[in-house]
Amino acid sequence: MTARTLLLTALAMVAFAGNSLLCRLALRDTDIDAASFTSLRIVSGALTLWLLLRLRASDNAGAGSWFAAAALLAYAAAFSFAYLSLDAGVGALLLFGAVQLSMSAWGLYRGERFRRQASAGLALAIGGLLALLLPGASAPPLGGALLMLLAGVAWGAYSLLGRGVADPLAATAGNFLRAVPMALLISALLVGQASLDVAGLGYAVLSGALTSGVGYAIWYSALRGLQAFQAATVQLSVPILAALAGSLLLDEALTLRLIVSAAAVLGGIALVLSAKQHGR
Repeated sequence: MTARTLLLTALAMVAFAGNSLLCRLALRDTDIDAASFTSLRIVSGALTLWLLLRLRASDNAGAGSWFAAAALLAYAAAFSFAYLSLDAGVGALLLFGAVQLSMSAWGLYRGERFRRQASAGLALAIGGLLALLLPGASAPPLGGALLMLLAGVAWGAYSLLGRGVADPLAATAGNFLRAVPMALLISALLVGQASLDVAGLGYAVLSGALTSGVGYAIWYSALRGLQAFQAATVQLSVPILAALAGSLLLDEALTLRLIVSAAAVLGGIALVLSAKQHGR
């Protein structure tokens, strides 16, 4: 893995963690509804990416695909609605467990084979995540759990679809622009449940413009240097990063268990990223 890919991957993970914090704040502490949050997130992301294309004298927003746009919207909508009934720990476990399984399964199907070091790193990362999230977690509501699993599979599909794009910024902009009418349709269907306030609107716009739009463009750039197994495993760092940021920014407790779990997850990811996979 090159230094450029490593830097882009790290920036993308920070963006994803920031996005989790913004979504958690909006749906927990403001009056915004899940459909409106999703639509504002998609629209502000699309606008930001279109402006970035214009600034670089390129209007290639026709890149991307409808399949990727559908996967993007499925992830964003399912993620928001799932967090109406799930607590953060159970939701993160379901989401990134589904991402891990779907992307790793695709990598195996495509012929990627894992050395012992990579397998050990994956086991260590998952063990650290389980140690943080499972103890004390009650059984999640079936509807919310299924929605979060859907979000994880959709995000895995979106990541896989972005691995071979020639222009990550244009592809991400195209995907967001295609997702706008679908997101607005969901809001229109649920207009009777719509609720907005200034704080919720601000969190949604910031989530869409910065941690989603720009963050996903960075992720698409990083994906060109990652195998599916690596791309799946590195995302296990996001709930750890979000929990650490929550302790610093939201006054959540920073426990010994959290520190040990973070060390296990990040150490496992380091093993995976430093290992070489066998091809077909």
